[in-house]
Amino acid sequence: MDLVEAVYRVTRRFPRDEQFGLTSQLRRSAVSIPANIAEGYGRGSKASLANFCRIAQGSLFELRTELEVALRTEVASAEELKPLQGMAVELSRMLDGFIRSLKPDSTSENC
Repeated sequence: MDLVEAVYRVTRRFPRDEQFGLTSQLRRSAVSIPANIAEGYGRGSKASLANFCRIAQGSLFELRTELEVALRTEVASAEELKPLQGMAVELSRMLDGFIRSLKPDSTSENC
């Protein structure tokens, strides 16, 4: 959720003409990450949770791409985006590890 809040704070400063473009895309990608994790958790199985975490990972990669677009098009400065990029990289590592922990091994039954 910290990343979502940070995206909202930064995008408030984006140019008004980006309101329905990059601002909207960044916000939707950011919100989609915890929303998919929550939905997967709500399904009640490790397999569903892992699947929705992979979807969340896809949204995170989308967000990272949109941050790069914001930088290259000079909608935001590197100084503004660097903390978001760092948070996104760290969250990606955390999601990778979590997804790996959900994979069934040969000694345990499926959830």
